[in-house]
Amino acid sequence: MAVRGRHRRRQQSRFNRASLTVTVGGAGLALPLVAAGTADAASADTWAKVAACESSGDWSVNTGNGYYGGLQFKQSTWEAYGGSAYAGRADLATKDQQIAVAEKVLDGQGPGAWPACSQKAGLTRGGPAPVAPEAAPAPRPATSQAATPTTTPQSKAGTAEMYTVVRGDTLSQIADDQRVKGGWQRLYQANRAQVGADPDLIVPGQRLQLKPGDTATPQSRPAPKAKDRTGPEPTGKPAAEKAADTARAKAVAARKAAEAKKAEEAKKAEEAKKAEEGRKAAAAKKAEQAAAAKKAEAARKAEQAKKAAAPRTTLSSPVDAGPSTPYRASGASWSKGYHTGVDFPVPTGTSVKAAASGTVVSAGWGGSYGYQVVIKHADGKYSQYAHLSALTVRGGQSVQAGQRIARSGSTGNSTGPHLHFEVRTGPGFGSDIDPLAYLRGGGVKV
Repeated sequence: MAVRGRHRRRQQSRFNRASLTVTVGGAGLALPLVAAGTADAASADTWAKVAACESSGDWSVNTGNGYYGGLQFKQSTWEAYGGSAYAGRADLATKDQQIAVAEKVLDGQGPGAWPACSQKAGLTRGGPAPVAPEAAPAPRPATSQAATPTTTPQSKAGTAEMYTVVRGDTLSQIADDQRVKGGWQRLYQANRAQVGADPDLIVPGQRLQLKPGDTATPQSRPAPKAKDRTGPEPTGKPAAEKAADTARAKAVAARKAAEAKKAEEAKKAEEAKKAEEGRKAAAAKKAEQAAAAKKAEAARKAEQAKKAAAPRTTLSSPVDAGPSTPYRASGASWSKGYHTGVDFPVPTGTSVKAAASGTVVSAGWGGSYGYQVVIKHADGKYSQYAHLSALTVRGGQSVQAGQRIARSGSTGNSTGPHLHFEVRTGPGFGSDIDPLAYLRGGGVKV
């Protein structure tokens, strides 16, 4: 056990019926005596024992189990017995405020409100009442000096005494100064409910019982010398205390080693998880790329098959334009009473191409057709191109499908620039056939 005490969270000073002042920083702070106001009351020490049983003496505990504070109030009980006047929940109130509400619960429900711990702590109806708290605690002095330890005889203990803990105290120092038989271990056992599970953690203001028969009377021993509580720690711990310190140090080291091992295992597990996720992502990406490549290859093959299945184009459209006046349109404008070809409305000067390979039969003026070109093809058909503005071939010349042979115009009997295209079974007028059907049969989309 370390010689010096370590401070817990700040707590309100303890009160008892024998002493109505609390020593803080060497100055006595007087507190008003307020009657408990109930017939069924218990001493502050008894409530401390109940709290030690219920919450290990932690008056600010909130574990999330629905019970709050040192006496483990249920929220509905806290509100029903006036606890809201102090704080929203019991764990937010001071110890003395919790005890004040507990007195009301004891008066209304009896010790059975704490079924197990009331028996352990000796909680009964009609005991001495503690000092009731005010709604707001009195302010503490801004500065404090080391308080002087005090001992107060208890009304029920004969030669037994109570010791008030001051800043810098440890159980071993108190046991030495007060000549407690059995040392700090006996002192701790006698006040375990008050101190809690850790003998190193005692706080100023705690009231410790010096067990009856274990101490010399005040008359039989000299008064303890004042000690500088801020000075260096005394040396020469008892063997039992040293053994306890060694055991605690080993336990702390073992706990830290276990925590470090657990952290390392967690780190390795996280790294393994990330590595596995990386492998899965790489595999998924590879599979995605393979699927995309397979899809692209299938599309390429489908395109090749489509091209192979498409009809082979052997002819060419005479101009890059759609037709207007169709073949066999009737009317008095034509000598046979119908249109013997098909017209393509294109501006003057548009390139006119041979619809198929062949030999130029004639290239020149054609009367009402204006300038024209007539070509004989290998299949025995003839194609005619009329109303031209310029010729680029001559009679007897061989031409290829798609080769330019002239430029469009509006010569001869024409109402505007266009190409008159005609297909015949013979070289002369009157042997015409459907020119668009002829072009489409050769694979031309028109």
